[in-house]
Amino acid sequence: MLEKQDKLYRTAFGLALFTIFYNIAEGIVSTYLGFEDESLALFGFGTDSFIEVISGLGIAHMVLRIQKYPESNRDNFERTALRITGVAFYILVVGLVVSSVYNIWTGHKPLTTFWGVVISAISILIMWILVWWKRKVGRQLNSAPIMADANCTLVCVYMSIILLVSSGIYELFEIPYIDSLGTLGLAYFAFTEGKECFEKAKSNKYCCCD
Repeated sequence: MLEKQDKLYRTAFGLALFTIFYNIAEGIVSTYLGFEDESLALFGFGTDSFIEVISGLGIAHMVLRIQKYPESNRDNFERTALRITGVAFYILVVGLVVSSVYNIWTGHKPLTTFWGVVISAISILIMWILVWWKRKVGRQLNSAPIMADANCTLVCVYMSIILLVSSGIYELFEIPYIDSLGTLGLAYFAFTEGKECFEKAKSNKYCCCD
């Protein structure tokens, strides 16, 4: 029984590490292609991925903590990671909103949003698999923190869907401002994530999106 539990915790830790490295790769590719294609939504999506890396470090640390001390509360490392992540999200929100308003004001349009469609579709698939796998491990361990992390991963799915819809509509119909409107949608979710980070840092609640 104990051996099976240790194996499940190793799986949970492996999923946390995969999430970190995937977000690094996604962030690099998305920000580069977003800049090259002048797609603010894709660039903002990539920037969000880098912020998720900071959050992922806190999650990986959390898995190790609850493996050793299942009844323990959130420690200083996790609270610090949450505060840094929250600040980064709020900065991102300001940047996305200001840039979106400027693009709408000037009538700026991306060169293409093709890569936004491709990257968002891949992200939706990967994130859904992660949600399913984290929930499976969380149920088997009867771990509220791991289940909460799985639920919070759904936010990444929602943001990917926004990118897919806005990029797809622009690529098909070249509707003006749709890239900027998609960016504002990303900003909304970034704001909710930032708010949640500060709320979690102040309490022992696992996930406000639970």
